[in-house]
Amino acid sequence: MQERNSLLNKTKFNLKDITDNSVFSSFLSALLAIFLGLIFGFIVMLVAAPANALTGFRLIVLGGFRRIGDVFYFATPILMTGLSVGFAFKMGLFNIGASGQYTMGMFFALYVGFMWDLPDSIHWIVACIAGFIGGMLWGIIPGLFKALLNVNEVITSIMFNYIGMYLVDMLIQGNSVMYVSDKTRTRYLPAEVQIPSLGIPNSNVNLGIILAIIIGIILYIVLQKTIFGYELKATGYNRFASEYAGMKGKRNIIITMAIAGGLSGLGGAFAILAPSAIAGSSMTYEPINIIAANGFNGIAVALLGNAHPIGTIFSAVFISHIQRGGTLASLVGYKPEIIDVVIAVIIYFSAFSMIMNSAFIGFIKRYFGKGKKDFDDNMDNEIKEAE
Repeated sequence: MQERNSLLNKTKFNLKDITDNSVFSSFLSALLAIFLGLIFGFIVMLVAAPANALTGFRLIVLGGFRRIGDVFYFATPILMTGLSVGFAFKMGLFNIGASGQYTMGMFFALYVGFMWDLPDSIHWIVACIAGFIGGMLWGIIPGLFKALLNVNEVITSIMFNYIGMYLVDMLIQGNSVMYVSDKTRTRYLPAEVQIPSLGIPNSNVNLGIILAIIIGIILYIVLQKTIFGYELKATGYNRFASEYAGMKGKRNIIITMAIAGGLSGLGGAFAILAPSAIAGSSMTYEPINIIAANGFNGIAVALLGNAHPIGTIFSAVFISHIQRGGTLASLVGYKPEIIDVVIAVIIYFSAFSMIMNSAFIGFIKRYFGKGKKDFDDNMDNEIKEAE
């Protein structure tokens, strides 16, 4: 009898354990936000051009599969900036300066690529490391202001977006080795400086996406399995309580912003060092005084991924996927900007994740919980009859 009851308890569907699980909650909030955002986008398409709405919506949802190489290529930089924003958020910091750090990392990578004479086998590796260092230096400044002077990191980091952008544009335009004035952009990088391609035809996808995913996994391990990660999260939850417990809050703030900046800078390096699908060319940078959009897209990626490194990986690939589909929607008469509306709505709904989770989980418990109770009662009755 005891063995039978034990077996029954193991096989029972425990709804509460699932609905109270933080991973399930995060996944559910992202899924709901995506669903509502896509529905809203479809309504906009119906209003704009009803005859082509179904075709355009199908291209947005499925079009990325036609360009899978580009999906991973464009996911790489926003994955890195998303990891940057998410990592800082775990510390209770809002790194809105990812764009400036991204641009600074791009410049450092370009400088090493053009100005340093290194062996071909390690040139691109050193350029990537330089990009990390460039972003780290630009990220550590808001960290110092926050830790030592208690200046809000949102203010300093967003202002350093502009400072970094103008500074990089000025430095590039003043360097005749890097800049071609009549084309108003940088020269093509030598082939040995470019990150090795993954060999997908008609695509720029390269080893950078694999490195970015590995970095995301490493961040997950650091945050979840190490004392350093525990201290960072504890400081983020309550800085004063963590300092009372012996943790060094100021040091952790500086280290966190330095690492976050380095991740964004590495995203800039991955973007500019990517090989081109056109033989003899490469990615170029055009100094036109515009803040890098990939930094702000990283904020959207981090929010959709709930600032979780693994969730950020999937959200970066998803956003890149629907962006590629959004460009295909122009074939049936829709402006590519419509996908920006869809992404904005998805992120907007992500901000209400707790409310949506509570409502949806309450619905599940009400309607499915009753079924579970009936199942348990029936099983108990069958056991009594068997006895």
